[in-house]
Amino acid sequence: MNVFDIIGPVMIGPSSSHTAGAARLGYVARKILGEQPVKAVIQLSGSFAQTYRGHGTDKALIAGILGFPPDDARIRDSLEHAVDMGLEYRFICEGIPGAHPNTARITLTGADGETVTVQGASVGGGNILVDELNGMAVHVTGQSNTLVVLHKDKPGAIAAVTNFMAYSGVNIGSFRLSRPQKGGTAVMTIEVDGDIPAVLVESLRILPNIIHVVLIRAV
Repeated sequence: MNVFDIIGPVMIGPSSSHTAGAARLGYVARKILGEQPVKAVIQLSGSFAQTYRGHGTDKALIAGILGFPPDDARIRDSLEHAVDMGLEYRFICEGIPGAHPNTARITLTGADGETVTVQGASVGGGNILVDELNGMAVHVTGQSNTLVVLHKDKPGAIAAVTNFMAYSGVNIGSFRLSRPQKGGTAVMTIEVDGDIPAVLVESLRILPNIIHVVLIRAV
């Protein structure tokens, strides 16, 4: 247990789970999209669906999607900021079978039509777990700098990424692989100790069989 677990996050209230955690979920979804979204469709499940207006979960999710951190005073007025920033948004209250009670499935669309769907939960004390990206299992907590590497499921793709990271002096804290089918598209989720230089991300993007690389800095 660390100090964060005892005193909770620095945040705009009222709830660490329904506000701070929700803001982090929105922020991670935006980072995965990689640009300012123009459209957001947010499916709320469980207690998120039941209490999202009273606890400000809607404002927190939109704030994160706009790029506001959990302690940003603009969270209170994020719905108005969304209008000013050209973000069209819609909330759907519909249960997700087997999901954590505080779960949101966020589909974001960028100006060029690029779309990502991110599913995650606020698991308490402002902590989050993103467990699905475009239907593939991932594991992103937001507590460590994390690389999400979309790639072709080809021999040597994983080794190329991990070997290059080792050569660059970056230590891997955890590694997870998801592939819906053999030989198709797969995703690596790599949490690292310490910083990830921007030049490393750019170098990974040009490796063979790599489709896309997203750096999610700890939030």
